[in-house]
Amino acid sequence: MNAENLQRAQVIAHKEILSFKEALVYLDVSESSLYKLTHRKAIEFFKPNGGKIYFKKIDLDNWMLEIESESKRVLEERIFSHLKRNCNG
Repeated sequence: MNAENLQRAQVIAHKEILSFKEALVYLDVSESSLYKLTHRKAIEFFKPNGGKIYFKKIDLDNWMLEIESESKRVLEERIFSHLKRNCNG
């Protein structure tokens, strides 16, 4: 990471509200991807006075963690636990 990107990341780390460009860095997505998410209303955003787009960092975190993909181990444990409950009950 170059000095400019490191400085940008440090600034973003301490902010609660991010601009569109800061959200691009934070999410590590392309402009078109983020525009598509806002257009589909798949991600929370704010557009005061119909101008620039802003995001709450917590909303971006929630979007990133929205769909969890469990590991094979976790799935196996869940199946085993379910079978154990149903066979003993």
